[in-house]
Amino acid sequence: MYTPLTQAMEDCQLLCEAARNGDVEKIKALVDKGVDVTFFDSDGFTPLMLAAKFGRNAAVKALLEAGAPWNALSPSNLSAGDLAMEAGHQEAFEALLNTGIQSELILGTIARRANESTHCNEEYLEDRVSFSEDKLMDSESKAIMMAWERPLMEAHAKAVCSGSGHILNIGFGMGLVDAAIQKYGPVSHTIVEAHPEVYEKMIRCGWGEKDNVKIVFGRWQDVLSQLETYDGIFFDTYGEYYEDLREFHKHLPKLLKPGGIYSFFNGLCGGNAFFHVVYCNLVSLELENLGYSTQLIPLPVKDCLGEEVWEGVRHKYWQLDTYYLPVCQSIQDSE
Repeated sequence: MYTPLTQAMEDCQLLCEAARNGDVEKIKALVDKGVDVTFFDSDGFTPLMLAAKFGRNAAVKALLEAGAPWNALSPSNLSAGDLAMEAGHQEAFEALLNTGIQSELILGTIARRANESTHCNEEYLEDRVSFSEDKLMDSESKAIMMAWERPLMEAHAKAVCSGSGHILNIGFGMGLVDAAIQKYGPVSHTIVEAHPEVYEKMIRCGWGEKDNVKIVFGRWQDVLSQLETYDGIFFDTYGEYYEDLREFHKHLPKLLKPGGIYSFFNGLCGGNAFFHVVYCNLVSLELENLGYSTQLIPLPVKDCLGEEVWEGVRHKYWQLDTYYLPVCQSIQDSE
């Protein structure tokens, strides 16, 4: 029997076919008819994914205008942006990227989704943590920091210590970045750490006895009055959202000296290449609006991330081959 549901399914299939072929007029006619632009075909692709995969630029734009979700994921965890990026369809990629940036500026949906499986900051600070040689984990076996990050932390330290002087680090974790900072012999080295067990381990390991180290115990939001101005700042907290990073950035003009360097752990959406690009662009744009330029330095990490690295870890918080290290400086100073 031919039913309205059968007709709706046929129309969805026609929309997918039109997207694959780049038939914009047919797409518009079907959209005007009310056909579902969020439909997934038998391969798990939406019409937008098909248009992006085959480089149908006008079709991509028409579907985005019709409200097709730019951030939908296929069963293999690929978005339309990933498909355009992999196939080298630059115009389609840029249309999806711009839509993603504008959407995240308003809604922030990807950052919230990425943090749904993590502790919020208050829960994390009350949680027990466990230390081992190669990782720091919470009570749910989610990694807070891991030894594979060491080369990244050394690169961050080199960046924020490029002017020597006074250095601030928000978030001690395993102490990887702080150990690297110490190699540069800063005049002063301030560390803000909020987790009581991590703080206690810092004290046991002698960090409080170093001549140039000042430890500030507490959430950075609560200890701002104890902080001064610095030549280099690094930010890497656990259990916080993108909104927390954004809020910290508002304090940079008071914390970072003219000519100083700021960097942060760029783990934003580390499980999806396109979403990560969206957030790299988003944070760069927001920092630019605050008066800072951002250089993203690519660092290959694929060789650091064999399956054995994640043994015993519940959530792989990084799954990309390249890490983009942010180096930020005031636009006036960088000119």
